[in-house]
Amino acid sequence: MAEKKIIFIAFAIEDVRIRDMIKGQSLNTKSPFEYVDMSVKEAYDEEWKKKVRTRILRSDGVLVLVSKNSLSSSGQKWEVQCAKDEKKKIRGIWAYKEDRTDFAGVNTMVWTWDNIANWIDSL
Repeated sequence: MAEKKIIFIAFAIEDVRIRDMIKGQSLNTKSPFEYVDMSVKEAYDEEWKKKVRTRILRSDGVLVLVSKNSLSSSGQKWEVQCAKDEKKKIRGIWAYKEDRTDFAGVNTMVWTWDNIANWIDSL
């Protein structure tokens, strides 16, 4: 098995159920990635931003869960901008098959485990 990659997941809090599905997949022993949970439990203050930046720096890439909720999620937008600032590889997946929201500056693909695994393998 290949070395596990550390993937930071950027998501809108309304899409926590989808994030949980990815978390469940990462717990699968055959999963090619390790999951980093930075879900929001407090306001987006400077301490939160510092923790997020540290975790993004430690990650091999940032997977963005893209949905209509992304457009109004200031935390998710900040995470994506932070990843860009830190020159991390970023890839979006559409969180829902009926939602093809365009998240500016994020190359987004259809969610399949093969698509996710292939992107992670490319890191």
